[in-house]
Amino acid sequence: MTNKRETKATVLVKHHLKQLRLPTMASECDSLAEQAARDNQDHLAYLLKLTERELIERERKSAERRLKAARFPAHKTLDQFDFSAQPTVNKPLVAQLAAGDYLGSRENILLVGPSGTGKSHLAISLAINACSQGKRVRFWRVTELITCLLEAKEERQLLRIRNQLAKLDLLVLDELGYVPASKAGAELLFDVIATAYERNSIIVTTNLPFENWPEVLGNQRLTGAALDRLTHRCHIIETKGESYRLKDAKRRSGKAQKAKKKTA
Repeated sequence: MTNKRETKATVLVKHHLKQLRLPTMASECDSLAEQAARDNQDHLAYLLKLTERELIERERKSAERRLKAARFPAHKTLDQFDFSAQPTVNKPLVAQLAAGDYLGSRENILLVGPSGTGKSHLAISLAINACSQGKRVRFWRVTELITCLLEAKEERQLLRIRNQLAKLDLLVLDELGYVPASKAGAELLFDVIATAYERNSIIVTTNLPFENWPEVLGNQRLTGAALDRLTHRCHIIETKGESYRLKDAKRRSGKAQKAKKKTA
């Protein structure tokens, strides 16, 4: 009779936990109960472990959802960044930013340097850190964002996109300067930057020095207004040197030539 009562109680507990939307507690309650009995733990210690498991699993799933929603083109971490190949990058500043305090202060980050020098890697890594800190993040290549905004404007859905962007803690604008924007596109991009000012943080990667930004945004007035908002309370990180991709191509080409000589 005792075993039947215990089995019935277990079934009911699991049912109630599922109804309360506590699936991890439901799946872990048996094994943790056995462990608590072996370790002679009281009911509060058992309950503590059970609720901890639920919270840990919820946070893991939330982190997965935030990473998916951010739509990063690749998963890159600061541990993977080769600071020795970029000695001009301010490593202590990057480490400081990784802690995420800039997000609470609504500060921006500008990563400036030639193509292939690690700007996007740093931007993605810092943004992934922000996701792990519970922040809502979205990664956009600038050209893709402008296209999306223009299409939304045509379809009278611009307010919906604006509302989505307004809910973010961090917006990453990658590759500003690679393709000039149309007048309408530049104005929509400026609207995003202006709306985010002192409300959300923005990370921008660009291959253009600031004096060349009018080539992308079209005129000095719009450029000045955008820079004024982005550079107020911001951190600037410069990357220099030869492209990682170009170096890798040269290295592989050199190996191939050596291999040909050996077989000749």
